[in-house]
Amino acid sequence: MRCCRRLALAAALIALGACSTPVAAPAPHAASSIVRAEHQMVVAAHPLAAEIGRDILRQGGSAVDAAIAMQMVLTLVEPQSSGIGGGGFLLHYSAGTQALESYDGRETAPESANRWMFLGDDGLPRSFADVVPGGLSVGVPGTLRMLELAHRAHGRLPWHTLFEPAIALAEDGFAVSTRLAEDIADDAVLAAQPSTRGYFFNADGTPLRAGTRLRNPALARTLRAVATGGADAFYRGSIAADIAAAVDAAAPNRGGMTTDDIAGYQAQTRPVPCLDYRDARVCAMGPPSSGGVAILQILGMLRHFDLGAMPPDGIDAVHLIAEASRLAFADRERYLADPDFVPVQVDRLLEEAYLSSRAADIDPAKSMGEALPGRPAEASLLGALPARQAAEPLSTSHMSVVDRDGNAVSFTTSIEGAFGAHLMVDGFLLNNQLTDFAFAPAAQGRAAANRAEPGKRPRSSMSPTLVFDRKSGTLRAVLGSPGGANIIGYVTQSIVNLVDWRRDPLAAIAAPHFLNRNGPTVLEEARGLDALQTALMARGHKVKVQELNSGANVIVLDGTGLLGASDPRREGIALGD
Repeated sequence: MRCCRRLALAAALIALGACSTPVAAPAPHAASSIVRAEHQMVVAAHPLAAEIGRDILRQGGSAVDAAIAMQMVLTLVEPQSSGIGGGGFLLHYSAGTQALESYDGRETAPESANRWMFLGDDGLPRSFADVVPGGLSVGVPGTLRMLELAHRAHGRLPWHTLFEPAIALAEDGFAVSTRLAEDIADDAVLAAQPSTRGYFFNADGTPLRAGTRLRNPALARTLRAVATGGADAFYRGSIAADIAAAVDAAAPNRGGMTTDDIAGYQAQTRPVPCLDYRDARVCAMGPPSSGGVAILQILGMLRHFDLGAMPPDGIDAVHLIAEASRLAFADRERYLADPDFVPVQVDRLLEEAYLSSRAADIDPAKSMGEALPGRPAEASLLGALPARQAAEPLSTSHMSVVDRDGNAVSFTTSIEGAFGAHLMVDGFLLNNQLTDFAFAPAAQGRAAANRAEPGKRPRSSMSPTLVFDRKSGTLRAVLGSPGGANIIGYVTQSIVNLVDWRRDPLAAIAAPHFLNRNGPTVLEEARGLDALQTALMARGHKVKVQELNSGANVIVLDGTGLLGASDPRREGIALGD
């Protein structure tokens, strides 16, 4: 009976969103709002995913259960951003024990990977765009192994139950959203690849339009297999064979992944780094993600300046945040990589004395220009090339969940670039996460910490984050964002907005963006920051103005209930009870 009710709900959602061809499509928010709930809440990047997540919570499911169900739906309705062909990082908070855990589902390089894999015949690094499509950029997916590991620890509903809504949607169809339609139309590579052309384009070669009803029976079969057979059904057997064959036969950029690479994948739990910031304690994802450490370093340096007394988004605050970001990104490039391959001294990088010394390098009146990495005690001497200052693709997704018992999940999930490697297998897209490795294996006489190696996880910027009250230890916020390396800036700014300037959750994530990755200071275009450009240049900044398309999703616990908001730059939604 419960199964029937779930399928009925999925059918109702389909009827609302895809009852004809074409049908009304979800559109990005013209104006978002804060959603208040008393007991439980989900915030996700697509309305259908959020609806399913809330329904899982209503059935008595845990925060992890809701996250699993939403990821399966996002694989279908937001394929350009995440899915079971990719990976992610998940933070979990257990309200009863106040235990904090992080789950690492980052992709791994196949045994065929080597430090020279992204060099051309001339010995120089190939361009990012040249390497992305095909099999060379594909890492062994980690999402399902990670979610299964988290479900074993914190799931309440049966594993198979969490796949049923996505299976129903895949079989019966969903309405292509405005954002998905735009991303399809903007991607020339997608139309050139046989495995994606037939799915995302009409028979006459035109891209699918918003509102088109799109079915994916191949994904339904894959999800049904995993629902009944667990993650082993993905990592062993016909699905794994299909992945390996697609990567090996890909054109361009044939890869070298084998079924043994896939079968050998293991998700892991990792230590959770935390840092006190004002009256809050911020906890984030550690290596192989660089995001958490970089955010905590920035905040640790900003503790030495009274941002709360400064005008929000004013020149003084923007300058200080940009300068602290330079220093954190310099350390990120030198020291952070997969801790199973490179000794990463997280404690040293977050040590109060070290961050105080780094903060002392910040001149409130003048930019330092390109920052150099610091020398924390006992840190590795490995290094890397400066970060790519490239435009960030509209990829990756984030969801925030709090269940009725106060347990929380912050989950950032990705296939790297928009539509990943542009290879579709059994109804899902494969990632291009190996392009997060350093393309040059060495720099300035040092081996790159983030160089490609067999079995290694490429450094990430994904930054699922939890914020607690420093004194009581109670949970205050669950947040994260997509955006490539810009995630670090987006999440840092959201925390400063919440903690220093006491902005409400929507204002915190919708505020105009400014960030620095140890290069130019980037201002979000058309968001009222034009006046800062001249003032920043007067302080020695090089300034760029461009689109900064974040997609943060946040839940704030204010003592009386839950406040949720989704970034108005995308099509996400908060729902709760």
